[in-house]
Amino acid sequence: MDADSHSVLLVSRDSKIISQISGFLMAPLFELTTTSDFNEARRLATERTYNIIIADSGDGYDTEFAINVADSYSTILLLVPNEHFDEISYRVEGYGILTITKPFEPFYLYNMLKVAIAVQYKVQILSSQTVKLKNKMEEIRLVNRAKLLLIQNLRMTEAEAHRYLEKEAMDRGLKRTALAEEVIKTYQSST
Repeated sequence: MDADSHSVLLVSRDSKIISQISGFLMAPLFELTTTSDFNEARRLATERTYNIIIADSGDGYDTEFAINVADSYSTILLLVPNEHFDEISYRVEGYGILTITKPFEPFYLYNMLKVAIAVQYKVQILSSQTVKLKNKMEEIRLVNRAKLLLIQNLRMTEAEAHRYLEKEAMDRGLKRTALAEEVIKTYQSST
């Protein structure tokens, strides 16, 4: 995510809300895409990841779109009528959706956007850490598989197989995963 710009998808059937929020989310701080069609919004949300998605629930019961896109990396802000706020907020908070009452004061929307931006930064950090952990787990899995094949095929001990992989990778200037993949290709068919 670019620290200078935040991509926002705004979906509402109410042109007044679109106009009010559009006037508030101005470039270069925000890159705003608007639509009044929830099907179009679904398509847009599948084609790219928006930092923030603002969805207007209309009368308060049109929350399916927000729930459907809640599993994305976007932070979802759902606009709901004041009279349905508690009921809808309770129903969608388990999906990680933030709710805002409408009509809303611009300062309140501004504060919620700041919260959404902070959440977005946290999501980005956590997702980066998750990718690193998955890569590390894959590396460990490959190296362990290579060690097992060395133990089975060359009668090495676990310590010898470990040392062999470390030394051979260093001597040949390879990453351990690349060497482990070579070992697996070499001995895979013999097991």
